[in-house]
Amino acid sequence: MALRDALRRQFCSGLQAMRTPYHGKGKVLLEEHLPSGDAMQVFKHWFEEVKGNPSVIEPNAMCLATVNKEGFPSCRMVLCKGYSPDGFKFFTHYTSRKGQDLEANDNAAATFYWAAISRSVRIEGKVEKLPMREAEEYFRQRPHSSQIGALLSDQSKPVAGREALVRIEKELSGKYGTVVPKPEKWGGYVLKPTTIEFWQGQTDRIHDRIQFIKSSSQQQQPDNKILFQGENGWMYQRLAP
Repeated sequence: MALRDALRRQFCSGLQAMRTPYHGKGKVLLEEHLPSGDAMQVFKHWFEEVKGNPSVIEPNAMCLATVNKEGFPSCRMVLCKGYSPDGFKFFTHYTSRKGQDLEANDNAAATFYWAAISRSVRIEGKVEKLPMREAEEYFRQRPHSSQIGALLSDQSKPVAGREALVRIEKELSGKYGTVVPKPEKWGGYVLKPTTIEFWQGQTDRIHDRIQFIKSSSQQQQPDNKILFQGENGWMYQRLAP
């Protein structure tokens, strides 16, 4: 017991004292600060701001969470390759773990976290496949090496080692010049949001959280509703930190 407690203290040493300052009371996120009553317009405003911040690396990186048919969740980082009133787009192999999860359960969530400005956006909704022509168009825009990488990958499946991937890469690079065929099972998805939460960190940990809810998504609304009318089918409310 003593040894176990000592090991536990060793692993936890220093973590409890780690505390990063966020915003002070002079910069809070109030409802009247929202640039729009439309959640997607608020996201656009935030994203355009962070996109121009040199301290933020890959502002379009988001953590995508899915659930398989047994109910087990998994999450991974992906790149958002477009957003519109329809939702947030990303591309991957249909046969990957996330693709298989989405085939069995179309509910998903994503989180953008921009540490440099102490802001985060959480999204929940349902995922649909994009038309194949859109996947083809995007695939043609990718660098040649990225096209080869997608073609050689049986994503999420075990491989003998890195050298096996390098060997296939050389074979495919020699076989295909400027035109690389898009893998048949590679395509795009769109996460169509039912809720979007905008979070701004506060040093005192009384964080600002404003959640937008699609008015058509009754199952997302709490029983003790404190909702304000937004725009284009959105409502919003402040959540406790």
